[in-house]
Amino acid sequence: MTEPTKPDFDRRSPDRRNPARLDPARYRTLFDSMDEGFCIIEFVDGPHGPLSDYVHIEANAAYARNAGIPNVVGQYVREMVGDEADDWVDRYGRVLRTGEAISFERELEATGRYLRLSAFRIEPAELNQVAVLFQDISGRRRAEVALQVMNESLEARVAAALAERRVLAEIVDGADAFVHVVDCDYRWIALNKAAADEFARVFGVTPHVGDDMLALLANQPEQRARVQAVWSRALAGERFVEVNQFRGSDVHYEMRFTPLRDPAGRVVGAYQFVYDVTERAREQQRLRDTEEQLRQAHKMEAVGQLTGGLAHDFNNLLTGITGSLEMIGVRIAQGRTAELDRYITAAQGAARRAAALTHRLLAFSRRQTLAPKPTDVRQLVGGMEELIQRSVGPAITIETVNTAGLWPALIDPGQLENAVLNLCLNARDAMPDGGTITIETANRWMDRRTADERGLQAGQYISLCVSDTGTGMTPDVVANAFDPFFTTKPIGLGTGLGLSMIYGFAKQSGGSVSIYSEPGAGTMVCIYLPRHLGTAADAEADAETSAAAAEIGQAVAGETILVVDDEPTIRMLAAEVLADLGYATLEAADGAAALRILRSDQRIDLLLTDVGLPGGMNGRQVADAARALRPDLRILFVTGYAENAVLSHGHLVPGMHVITKPFSMDKLGTTVRELLPH
Repeated sequence: MTEPTKPDFDRRSPDRRNPARLDPARYRTLFDSMDEGFCIIEFVDGPHGPLSDYVHIEANAAYARNAGIPNVVGQYVREMVGDEADDWVDRYGRVLRTGEAISFERELEATGRYLRLSAFRIEPAELNQVAVLFQDISGRRRAEVALQVMNESLEARVAAALAERRVLAEIVDGADAFVHVVDCDYRWIALNKAAADEFARVFGVTPHVGDDMLALLANQPEQRARVQAVWSRALAGERFVEVNQFRGSDVHYEMRFTPLRDPAGRVVGAYQFVYDVTERAREQQRLRDTEEQLRQAHKMEAVGQLTGGLAHDFNNLLTGITGSLEMIGVRIAQGRTAELDRYITAAQGAARRAAALTHRLLAFSRRQTLAPKPTDVRQLVGGMEELIQRSVGPAITIETVNTAGLWPALIDPGQLENAVLNLCLNARDAMPDGGTITIETANRWMDRRTADERGLQAGQYISLCVSDTGTGMTPDVVANAFDPFFTTKPIGLGTGLGLSMIYGFAKQSGGSVSIYSEPGAGTMVCIYLPRHLGTAADAEADAETSAAAAEIGQAVAGETILVVDDEPTIRMLAAEVLADLGYATLEAADGAAALRILRSDQRIDLLLTDVGLPGGMNGRQVADAARALRPDLRILFVTGYAENAVLSHGHLVPGMHVITKPFSMDKLGTTVRELLPH
């Protein structure tokens, strides 16, 4: 299977491995103007296993200035740092697997520079790419080490002075920090002038040696409680550091608390050193702001790619629809009605393809309306074998391998059927000279590590894998396979949404999809779905119910349907179809108008309402109000996408059903007859 079905899209960009490369002119200014070093790394298979190495595929001008490593693009980490590579691969590999951004500080042994780094995953995860921002903080680090040495020296001098009962002022006054030393009763043993002045500025009272800290703040109970809470930790023997801003100041302070002990080791007080770390805080904020800019840049590029592909394909479809309608008008004016059928057929075909395109987009965005039910996936696949064989042709052999006792899954069976058929058609396209397609199901226990690799929670899953003996895919194609509108097929042979649709369906169902492929050795696409702790629905019973519904005839005289939709064309079409079936209809354009009818004495057997209505009341609220007025009323929701919050995430009460736009008039009529049998 060359490329698991991403039916197609011409590759409008010469290089899609990296979103930042899609429009170099657009983002180069941003990248090169940053003070921070920036690079994008892409994980690849290495000598230590899958994704055990990474290559630098993008770097800005500041990379070399901050890291001291020039010409990094194209270099692999295992070639660059050798002994350090495992740690870097493990650290950034966790970002790739979990999607959780990280920030840390680290010394580069190769250059001796100390860096502050931040990393986040570039979506989608199948790109196997991580963005890294960093800054050379070697100077600050040297200052902090010197400060730490000074702190240790000062601590030793303070402790010695306390043990000898000497005055501490001569020691603390020379410190390059705010210094407070208190005993276990919160009385100052020593403090320097800088600390006293800052305390006075913050709290409005000036402390002196011998003063009681808590008594001095007696008129400020909230501040007193905060001060006591933090100092009590140090007086209890805890050594810790906090970074904070004092009231009314934009300066950031690092406060180091250390208990004082006598020669026997007993805590006899505590001291606090406070340092101005404003510049460090600003550096960190700049790094966070730059990271957010990059995230936004990648997000906007992805949106541009999606909308561009969508506009391209919809313009083609709309041309087919509007052109056919225009020709129908022309031919009617000419009296040539015998030719109308082919234009009607062309318009209907384009409309169906447009509906399929929006359906796939909703699946990709995880907004499609699903009808999940407990499903025996083994039985579902078995029922598709004949259809799949007809679709792929006689030159391809279909094999199925099923696990005995396969667990059920809570899914939309129709969507899973579409996914399986899509994958099999992709496999067919990857084997132009024939070959074998294998469909395999299995039960899977996934521990945390295995689940993380697939973007799942640890637990029980079923897997459905479709593999082929075709041409396989290169790593670049695999990395982009789930992107919307990405394809390697010729223009005009698809929309490029096949695999993205399957990916969206799996994610919306609580599962995931993985691709395993190698050029010349075929491809395997595996769908992972959560186990359902119950029994599967009876497919034969469902089929009998549908068959019975199809045989239901016209409406009983007097049966009335209230149609609520803000789109006049949809109301008109629905009313005419229902009238042809023998139903009386009432119409409303919004929730308020619908409620006025529902409160009347009119007979109403079914409420047919759009979910998205104007005027502040959505379709679900109309339905709930209708049920309060008419408890036995049947409800049929119409929705253009999965308004899950409105539809209670698919858990509707009995008597409520959903039909998705766009729908055929036949589908509407069949659904209404199922809901109003007689």
